[in-house]
Amino acid sequence: MQGLESFLPLIALIAIVYFLLILPQQRQAKAHKQMLTELKKGDKIITSGGLFGEVTNVEEDFIKIKLSDNVIVKIVKEYILKKVDE
Repeated sequence: MQGLESFLPLIALIAIVYFLLILPQQRQAKAHKQMLTELKKGDKIITSGGLFGEVTNVEEDFIKIKLSDNVIVKIVKEYILKKVDE
């Protein structure tokens, strides 16, 4: 019985770390993945590099975005930070 009591603080610490760090990170990653799958032509986005653009073409792993009238770039989907709702 005494051996179990000595492990209770460790078990409590592991539970606290899980609920305060790991679980919110998993939820955020799931929401980001869902946002990437729902992107479509015409959506406004911000990349992790700080570029603001409009989606022109969605491919399997890449997305083409229009930065200005004559500039279209192809980026990896994972580098899209967030979708901008105007």
